[in-house]
Amino acid sequence: MDTVSTSTLIIILIILVLISAYFSASETGMMTLNRYRLRYLASKGNPQARRVEKLLQRPDRLISLVLIGNNLVNILASALSTVIGIRLYGDIGVAIATGLLTFIILVFAEVLPKTVAALYPERVAFPSSLLLKPLQKLMAPLVWLLNGITRFIMRLFGLRSDVKSSDAVSKDELRTIVNASNPLISHRYQSMLLSVLDLEAISVDDIMVPRQDIVGININDDWKDILKQLTHSPHGRIVLYRDSLDDAIGMLRVREAYRLMMEKSEFNKETLLRAADKIYFIPEGTPLNVQLVKFQRNREKVGVIVDEYGDIQGLVSVEDILEEIVGDFTTSMSPTLEDEVIRQPDGSVSVDGSTSIRDLNKAMGWHLPTSAAKTLNGLLLEYLEDIPKAGTHIDFKNYSVDIVKVSNNMIKQVVIRPKGSQVSSGKEKV
Repeated sequence: MDTVSTSTLIIILIILVLISAYFSASETGMMTLNRYRLRYLASKGNPQARRVEKLLQRPDRLISLVLIGNNLVNILASALSTVIGIRLYGDIGVAIATGLLTFIILVFAEVLPKTVAALYPERVAFPSSLLLKPLQKLMAPLVWLLNGITRFIMRLFGLRSDVKSSDAVSKDELRTIVNASNPLISHRYQSMLLSVLDLEAISVDDIMVPRQDIVGININDDWKDILKQLTHSPHGRIVLYRDSLDDAIGMLRVREAYRLMMEKSEFNKETLLRAADKIYFIPEGTPLNVQLVKFQRNREKVGVIVDEYGDIQGLVSVEDILEEIVGDFTTSMSPTLEDEVIRQPDGSVSVDGSTSIRDLNKAMGWHLPTSAAKTLNGLLLEYLEDIPKAGTHIDFKNYSVDIVKVSNNMIKQVVIRPKGSQVSSGKEKV
């Protein structure tokens, strides 16, 4: 060492600091890579991504390699700085060299390279893998020895070393990923993806056409009345029943009925009954994701929802489920939320009593309870435990509600205002 000039030692010291910076940046870059993007690039044939993915298959070996290299150069740099300090300043040079090298290592070999690598992981990790891969093979025996010692020590403390982390994400984590992708995915596509994730939490009861709104034909009606209902039906499928909807006997495709009407010389009730399909029944409470698969598996498009007693509660179609994902279709005959919810100039909202609570919460950002009742009418009747009169005012949780119209034992129209704004007085208060 005495034969080596001080200037040469300084150059070597600078090179060691640069090597230390390389190992620090490589470690941070490798560990902060987006694993899903890396997997995507590798599947597209990117050679750099494939090389990095192979290195990360055994992160314990990669980290051991980086730490070995980093510690070796740092220890050697410390020894060289001590020699240089003694040559330049004598005994006090040891303290000077220690302080100066600590500052240089922290700034130029730790903080700076790791910050850059964290900000640009791909730009750092991909090129550095060119050197890390042959280094890993070269230092494999030393890495194997250190990992073996580490595993032995862990076993002494009762710790397992064979625990593998999974890259699989839960539904909530996937939701976070979709929300975080806002700059890259349009709001519409983002909303559709989130709606797909929500299918599990929504049941057929939430989107069904309620029993009272089901369009059906009583096969015991006069034949002229039946033909009139067929020719004026806005729906593609109609329930056939005898006197009561609970005695449903088939699901008629209107297009098929038109075809028979044109082809058959005798088109009567018997022909209509033979053309009807068997009704597909769905238990109430079935999650939408499950029902969508069942529709596909059974090759059905419409189903009738029944409760535990076999009574018909409503009707749901494939289109209804798809609307939960992509939004309302322009061909839908049912009223849209815009038709049922009207914002008033004073800040209140006029709402139809049959409006779905879940749709209302989504559109207005409200938090009305959805645990029991599905419609606003059902929620208010459950809360009041009575059928109110028009003009009744209710302070319901964080909302002020004025019941405007009541008909046929149902609340038809209400005006809602979130608490914090004034509601017109002079009305009966509950």
